[in-house]
Amino acid sequence: MKPMNCARVCTYDDGTELTEEYFKTLPRNVELVLLSGDEAWNGFMDEIAGLLSKDRTSSQLLEAARYFRSDDRSAKRRKLLADSLVGLEDHSEMESREDDQEWFEGLLPRFKTKSAYMKSNCERRIRGYMTELEVAKISSQSPRVKEEFAKTARGITDLLKADRYNGRYFDRSEVEEKNRLCTAQGWFTCQGAFDQDLCKSLHSINPYGNKESRINFGTWNLDHRIEKKRTVIPALVDAVQNHKSSAINLTYFYRLLFTTDNLRLVHFVCHKKVPHLLQCDSKKMYKRATKTPKPKTPGKGKRPRIK
Repeated sequence: MKPMNCARVCTYDDGTELTEEYFKTLPRNVELVLLSGDEAWNGFMDEIAGLLSKDRTSSQLLEAARYFRSDDRSAKRRKLLADSLVGLEDHSEMESREDDQEWFEGLLPRFKTKSAYMKSNCERRIRGYMTELEVAKISSQSPRVKEEFAKTARGITDLLKADRYNGRYFDRSEVEEKNRLCTAQGWFTCQGAFDQDLCKSLHSINPYGNKESRINFGTWNLDHRIEKKRTVIPALVDAVQNHKSSAINLTYFYRLLFTTDNLRLVHFVCHKKVPHLLQCDSKKMYKRATKTPKPKTPGKGKRPRIK
């Protein structure tokens, strides 16, 4: 029982302290909190803060979060707790199928580790961009252009194969930090929309943590800043129409299509599906011509002075 002297009543949702006049305006069945003495209540966020102050590995924390989530009195509270619960159920330190079987549910048996699956997931996304090259090759009208474009496409594909389809971007076991988009623990951070320097919402996710996070990561996108379909591929087609494949800077187009030189990892909210209006650099589209020194013509050199 709380002592009634100096007792106060406030709303559960936001902690607003009630006056007699304000009490009359409240809707029916609103939740209230009774306080006494020095007690304070700042709304249901206090409840969440109390949960988060516990040890992250505590089973009591998970049980409490599940209990509060099952209480449907506040939709906003349930949403916040549900999001927190996903992060709390973190098994990112586990790597093998044997250690975390739930994480691998629905995946092919050939994947024995989380890193192997995430690497394959990235490779599959990157390989998907090759489809646009094939479409452009087939749609070429002139036989000469079609042949030259086929040579160009093969050259770019060879570069991609040599880089093993850049699966290392999602592979936390990649030794070189610069070669992956995640931390060694598996955390990915949204890099923000194509026209921003960073993600203003600070989106982050660890698909290595649990099955739900792995599935949710599928909604994150590798977004081409200079657009693949609207800009890069048409620029490549135009280049081949006017030049031989041997003159095309394959490395430049390869980096635009398949590498983080032009790809940005973004949360689906930050993926703006509007024209980017960014263009290819015409100075980098072709190989630099090297000047071959002209051979000296016999007999036209300087005559030796006769003393």
